[in-house]
Amino acid sequence: MRLDKYLKVSRIIKRRTVAKEACESGRVIINGKVAKPSNDIKEEDIIEILFGNRTLKARVINIADHVRKENAKEMYEILEGEEDKE
Repeated sequence: MRLDKYLKVSRIIKRRTVAKEACESGRVIINGKVAKPSNDIKEEDIIEILFGNRTLKARVINIADHVRKENAKEMYEILEGEEDKE
C-alpha cells in the first residue's frame, strides 16, 4: 500500500493530500530513510512523522484498504510521541 494512503486509512494523518504534502516536504521517514508518498508500506516498517514541534514514531502492524474509524488504531503501534487527541 502507498505510504500516503496508509497514513490516511490509519488516520495518523486525516487527509491523503496532507499526507502527500508531508512526504514531499521530507517530514516522513520510513526505516530511517526520507519517504516519498508513493513508497510501499509493509508490516513491521517503522514510520517517523515530524509534526512541527513534535515527532510521532509508529510501527506498522496491519495493512488494510478500508478500516472503520474505531479500528484504525489497530493498524499501528505508537513507539514514541503521542497521537493527536482530535
